[in-house]
Amino acid sequence: MQALDRLFISIGRAFNSFLSQFLPPTAVTVIGMFLSAIIISTFAALVFMFLTWLERKFVGRMQDRIGPNRVGPFGLLQPIADAIKMFTKELITPEGAHKVAYNLAPILAVAPVMMFFAVIPFGRDMVAADLDVGVLYLVALSSATEVAILMAGWASRNKFALLGAMRAVAQMLSYEVPLVLILLALVLMAGSMQLTELVAAQGVPFALLQPVAFLIFIVAAAAELNRTPFDIPEAESELVAGYHTEYGGMKFGLFMMAEFIAAFGMACLVTTVFLGGWRPWIIPLPSWLWFLIKAFAVLFVFIWFRGTFPRLRIDQLQAFCWKFLVPVTLLNVIVTGVVVTFFPIVRDGQIVVQGAGGWAVTTVVYFATSVVFGLIIAWLYRRPTQQALRQIEVGRPAARGLSQEVQAA
Repeated sequence: MQALDRLFISIGRAFNSFLSQFLPPTAVTVIGMFLSAIIISTFAALVFMFLTWLERKFVGRMQDRIGPNRVGPFGLLQPIADAIKMFTKELITPEGAHKVAYNLAPILAVAPVMMFFAVIPFGRDMVAADLDVGVLYLVALSSATEVAILMAGWASRNKFALLGAMRAVAQMLSYEVPLVLILLALVLMAGSMQLTELVAAQGVPFALLQPVAFLIFIVAAAAELNRTPFDIPEAESELVAGYHTEYGGMKFGLFMMAEFIAAFGMACLVTTVFLGGWRPWIIPLPSWLWFLIKAFAVLFVFIWFRGTFPRLRIDQLQAFCWKFLVPVTLLNVIVTGVVVTFFPIVRDGQIVVQGAGGWAVTTVVYFATSVVFGLIIAWLYRRPTQQALRQIEVGRPAARGLSQEVQAA
């Protein structure tokens, strides 16, 4: 098991040892960094192709459809057929578009997403760049994508594309606030912004210590990714296709690639900061395999959202963020700071909770605090919740009557 766990590390060290026989150490380091970037980019591209098939299959089953089933066994070669179609379609630039910004936007959309994986610890000692400010690095990269989206909408010279871009940027900027506040609370618990230190501090996954923050993070992450029910920037019934309305061929494919890889990157971040990263659960499997299992489980939740919930309105989207998520996450930071003061997990860079008994007490304290905090929030927001439920109840009779008319017809 240890050999499997360190399989990729052993391969990398063997390759470096081979190169060191012919090249100076500096050249070996540069080549190693270059190869790491190529491997991560290739892995991300393969994940993108697999996710296009997986999501269509899952959503198809949820909606009583078959999904891709024509190209290859079980439709597994459908992503390759889609890639061939994208590469062979003619690349068109609208006559009135700003050509430089229009053609540069798809590249700028993909580049930050690829750089996202540089600091993610995929397994034990499996991280390309273990930065001391890893959390800050990821937050900065997520902001860079918004520039590419706004650039695409503005440079297209299309009012629907510009409206979609403005919606996307407004939504992403809004939901970054609760995401960053939750990450701040987790940094307080781990005492570091280094992602490997966040994983090391999770003797018990932070999802159990902070269940309310975990649920909010999942919802805010779906909104940050523009996924259903928060896919308002790409509302086909209103904006044709959003900020990439004027894009076709591989330019459109790059935007889709950025979207799917960003979803996988967010699943990796959730796995790292809430689910213990590569740390195994009960069954002894290689650390990198455990990490992938957890990441794809989070991805399944995102796909589940897409196949289940209807799209929100833009006013509901922003009200949910600024009137609910932001105040709740601000209070969560304060509550977490108080609890960490009296029940620290890490002090001066060292984990102070030791043994099963210590972790049991810590888990009970943090979990009970989070539950009480959640109940208080539910009580404070009981009136808006009741109002929303009444709106749902108002729509039910009409839907029931329509169903009866359809059956009678």
